[in-house]
Formats: sequence, structure tokens, C-alpha cells
Amino acid sequence: MNLPKKCLVDTNVPKTANYALCPDEIPEKLRDCVKVCITAIKHVITERGLIIDAGNEIFDEYRRQLSMKGQPGIGDRFVKWVHDNRWKLPDDHRVTINRIGDSYKEFPTHGNLNNFDRSDRKFVAVANAHPEKPPILQATDSKWWGWKNALNNVGITVHFLCQAYVKSKCAGKSGP
Repeated sequence: MNLPKKCLVDTNVPKTANYALCPDEIPEKLRDCVKVCITAIKHVITERGLIIDAGNEIFDEYRRQLSMKGQPGIGDRFVKWVHDNRWKLPDDHRVTINRIGDSYKEFPTHGNLNNFDRSDRKFVAVANAHPEKPPILQATDSKWWGWKNALNNVGITVHFLCQAYVKSKCAGKSGP
């Protein structure tokens, strides 16, 4: 797996990595996904390549959904690492985005993105506002699969860590 040096990490990546705490309870179709998410989290920490927003909206989402104690799972260690290191990252790793209602000034305009999940817009806005347009790591949210072409059209890349899972899950739905 070829992971990018700089990237944004959707919250479902560390949450999926945390499934490793109970390996016997991981559904068969998610086992490889959990392993890939663990590898991705370790890579982001090692490379210190995390891109986040300067206003802490992404970090606040991590804090709401993961344990700031840094345990028991690797996803929890990730949020603790973000807490301890977000101000030690290079300045260009913290991107300013501007909220407009339930979206952002930096969220790209594209007809097929009008229904994009409001809670995930911050990731796209940060990627779009960063001069290098770093990719977004995505694990299990199949809605993103339905939006991948529109995102690609506006220069946003989504790196699907669990592509087979997301693709099959999306095929069973009517679309975004």
C-alpha cells in the first residue's frame, strides 16, 4: 500500500483501527480494513504528515469519537498524538477554513457535491484550501465512494483504504 506523506485523516480511520481491540468480533469483510487502518495511522504518526484545520474542528471531532487517554486502541493513541503534536507540526499543516452556515467558504462548488455530508465538509474544505491539496484517507464511509468523481473533478483526492469494502457497500445503496 502506497500512503501519501501528507494527508487528512477522516475520523472513521482511527475508529476502524480501534476494532483491533476485539479481533474475534471483527466481521470477516472488515478484517483487512482494520489492518490497513492501523498501518495508515502508524504511517501518519511516523511521517508527521497530518493536515488539520487551524480552528480545531477536525481535532474536536476526533476528541468526541475517540479516547483522549490514548488507550485502549491505536485510534485512541492517534487522537492523543494529535493532541500532543498538533502545534509541533509545520505551520502549513494547520489550514484556516471559514465557516459559512453549515459549510465552508473553501468547500468546492460542484453540482454533484450539493448533498455532501455536512459533518464531513471540513475535511474537503481543508484539503481544498491547502496549496498542495493533500488526499483524504477514508476507511468505511461508502457515501464518499459516490462522491469520488465529483471530488476528483475539483482536485480533491480520496485515498480509500478499504476500497473493496466501500465499493461493495456503496453498490448496495441508491447513491449519495
